Amino acid sequence: MKPVIIETERLQLREMELDNIEALATILQDDRVMYAYNGAFSADETMAWLQKQFRRYADYGFGLWGVFLKDTGKMIGQCGITMQDFDDAQVPEIGYLLAFDYWHKGYAIEAAKATTAYGLGILRFEHLYAIIRDNNIASQNVALRNGMKPFGNKTVFYRGVVMPHVVYRT
Repeated sequence: MKPVIIETERLQLREMELDNIEALATILQDDRVMYAYNGAFSADETMAWLQKQFRRYADYGFGLWGVFLKDTGKMIGQCGITMQDFDDAQVPEIGYLLAFDYWHKGYAIEAAKATTAYGLGILRFEHLYAIIRDNNIASQNVALRNGMKPFGNKTVFYRGVVMPHVVYRT
């Protein structure tokens, strides 16, 4: 098991491992969770997503980490920082995605606040961004509760769909 990077009252965030693919699949292969991505991922897309996180850990020392319940060790989601394109630059984006059964329990904001503190304090980023699809009101609310403010807009073409996004920033 990888070492804990961030710990909160109820959660531990750490790098995901290949053993986490099944838990990750319950998240990424759920249409309810993945509506902002225009639908659930296939098994191959899920594995590619996990491999992308491994590359991020190697290249940057961070990425989307697994979110694990402290009391059970169960992986319930992902939260972390990734480098994303915005305004002709690479910016550090905080992202979060939880399994459907763990929505509306305060886990997303708990993980997001701790990750923001880590990004600003430990990684020394001047700002963190959240690039959120315009129809993803729940994630926008987490960004607002996390002290972020609307900063701009971005349009993403993904899976054959034009997706307007709102950009938030600390």
